[in-house]
Amino acid sequence: MEQNERVRCLIIGSGPAGYTAAIYASRANLAPVLYEGLQPGGQLTTTTDIENFPGYPDGISGFDMMEDLKKQASRFGTDIRRGIATAADFSKKPYRITIEGEKIIEADTVIISTGASAKYLGLPDEDKYAGMGVSACATCDGFFYRKKVVAVVGGGDTACEEAIYLSHLASKVYLIVRKNYLRASEIMQKRVKENHNIEILFETQAEGLFGSNGVEGVHLVKGLGSSHEERFNLPIDGFFLAIGHKPNTDIFKDFLKLDDNGYIITNPHTTETNIPGVFAAGDVADPIYRQAITAAASGCKAAIDAERYLTNQNL
Repeated sequence: MEQNERVRCLIIGSGPAGYTAAIYASRANLAPVLYEGLQPGGQLTTTTDIENFPGYPDGISGFDMMEDLKKQASRFGTDIRRGIATAADFSKKPYRITIEGEKIIEADTVIISTGASAKYLGLPDEDKYAGMGVSACATCDGFFYRKKVVAVVGGGDTACEEAIYLSHLASKVYLIVRKNYLRASEIMQKRVKENHNIEILFETQAEGLFGSNGVEGVHLVKGLGSSHEERFNLPIDGFFLAIGHKPNTDIFKDFLKLDDNGYIITNPHTTETNIPGVFAAGDVADPIYRQAITAAASGCKAAIDAERYLTNQNL
């Protein structure tokens, strides 16, 4: 194992939260080191066009926007490195983070911005049509499906919220539900069922997608394994996954307080975790909004919180 390295501020993960934290931490002379993680730039690098982030009136690709943020963080002196955090030890100070199972970083402060990964069905076509009709964020991509036909997969509150949001944009929304009932709260069920632009397909599962230059339809099966099993194709323009997200918090679970779904719990109005000097920013601590702009804002807060902590601790 490589010799330990000591830093004042370690940022784990990139994306809008990590890079923004790096910009603020660098300008505060914290000499931050940032490890980009499994997907440098985060989930936004797989998004084709972003039109709802302030400052880009003509829109920008997710990859280009993350490159801009990365360059800005680098300009102010952030040490940006490739690598994945594989273990964490917050039992004593300085905190210890293992990178790639080999190098140990000792840090006075740690900003966690490892994000949350959308859950997918596991269909090969989800990868094939990524950015070409497949999305896991209606708020991010719904605008591109105005007056078009879309399908949302899921039966919980998130799926119902996504379907309702899309119903104000798309000409038709199909809600594909594997069970014969909705798991969503009563109020969300009521709103979906009363929305004339949403059609619920119960006991239905997606088996694949088709289309030449993007999604043009979905292969469905109704009543799988039953006497009334039926397979059919449904023409659609967009396929939205709304079956949940998994926060990337596995290596922190022995030390940090997490909610029932694995999201990091922070103190009200701050990015502070239950461990002093450890902060969380972005989707890893946000089960509600999961937007680039809110992630960037929390990255700013985390860097300010880290700077104040170091000052108060005379570090």
